[in-house]
Amino acid sequence: MESFKSSGTYTKQAHVKIPEGLYEEEHGRKGFFGRVSHLYHENPLTSWSKIEGELKPRNLPPVFDDEELENHFVPFLYNNDVVISLAKFNRDFENFFRNADYDELYFIHEGDGKIETSYGHLPLVKGDYIVIPRGTTYKIYTQKTLKILKVESSSEFEEPSRGILGPNALYDQTAIKTPEAAVGSEQDKSEYVIKIKREGKITSVTYPFNPLDVQGWKGSVYPWKISIYDYCPIMSHRYHIPPSGHTTFVCKNFVVCSFVARPLEDTKEGVLKVPFYHSNIDYDEVLFYHEGDFFSRDNIDAGAITFHPQGINHGPHPNAFEKANDKTFTDEYAVMIDTRYPLKRSESFNKSENKDYWKSWMTK
Repeated sequence: MESFKSSGTYTKQAHVKIPEGLYEEEHGRKGFFGRVSHLYHENPLTSWSKIEGELKPRNLPPVFDDEELENHFVPFLYNNDVVISLAKFNRDFENFFRNADYDELYFIHEGDGKIETSYGHLPLVKGDYIVIPRGTTYKIYTQKTLKILKVESSSEFEEPSRGILGPNALYDQTAIKTPEAAVGSEQDKSEYVIKIKREGKITSVTYPFNPLDVQGWKGSVYPWKISIYDYCPIMSHRYHIPPSGHTTFVCKNFVVCSFVARPLEDTKEGVLKVPFYHSNIDYDEVLFYHEGDFFSRDNIDAGAITFHPQGINHGPHPNAFEKANDKTFTDEYAVMIDTRYPLKRSESFNKSENKDYWKSWMTK
C-alpha cells in the first residue's frame, strides 16, 4: 500500500458527509483504478469565468439526422487505440464487410434489424452491445432505422474481472447471446462482394456465392452480444461507486462502461448522489447519452456526446445538486469510453460541436 497522508479539513469517507461549504475534488491516476487523493475546495473548480485554449469540456449535440451520417459511419473521436463513430442506417448494408484493422463494438441506440455473420445471425434491438472480432465477415440488415454508436479497438473487447463480486455480478452469463450456425439469407445473386478494411483502405473481394456459407463452428473467438438493459450495476447506499465499478468491456488503453437505471444513494447517510468533481489526469472521458433524464447535466439530449479531456476538471452542473435532493432513483442510460491516451477530434466533430458547452458550468 502506498503511504497515505492527510492534512486540514477532510471527510472520513470519500464522497460522504462533505464538510458544509466545501467541494470535494477527486485527483486520481489510471482513471478511477489507481492511486487517488481528495481535496476539499472552497469553490468548485468548474466555476471558471474564462477558458482560452484547446483544453476545455466539449459537447457534440445529437447529430443522427445529419445527412453525413446517413448509411455511413462518421468518425468523431480517435487515437491509436480507438475510433468512435456514429451512423444512421435506413437501409441494409450494401455489401458484406470485414474489418482487418480493428475489433468492433456496436451499440444500438435506436431501431432494430439483424446482423448476419460467418458464425450465424443475431437480432439487433435497442440497447444491444454487439462484439465483432477482427476479421469476421458480416452484413447488417435494417428493419427499423438503426442509429448506431461504433467503437473500433486495436485490441480485443474483454469482460472485466468480477473479483470478490463473483462470476454472476454485472450480468448473468446466460444474458450473453451468441449466433447459431446459419448460412446467409441472400442466395439469389450472381455476385457477392466483401469490402475489407485494412490500414484504412478498402479492398473488394467478389464471390459467385454467398460467403456466409458456414455449416458449423467451435472455438473461443466469435461475435456475441449483451444488452445494456441486462446490466446489473454495482450499488452502495453509503458510497458513490466510481465509474470503474460500471466497467463493461476492457481493452488495451481504454475501457467501456455502462451507466444504467439504479436507486440513488441514501441522503440520510450524507452520501453524494451526483458524480463527484474529478480530475483523472491519465484518461480522457467520453459519454454517449442513450436514454433517460441526465440530471447531472444541463440541456443534454439522448444521442449527444460529451468529451472531457484529461487535464481539466469536470463534474456535475451547478443545479444538479439541488435536482438530486428529491431523487431516489436515476433512470438514465449512458455509455462511457475512458481512454488512456488523448483523443483527437475529427473535422465532423469540430463542425457540429456546441462551442459554448464549457460555459454551462458558469453561474448565470
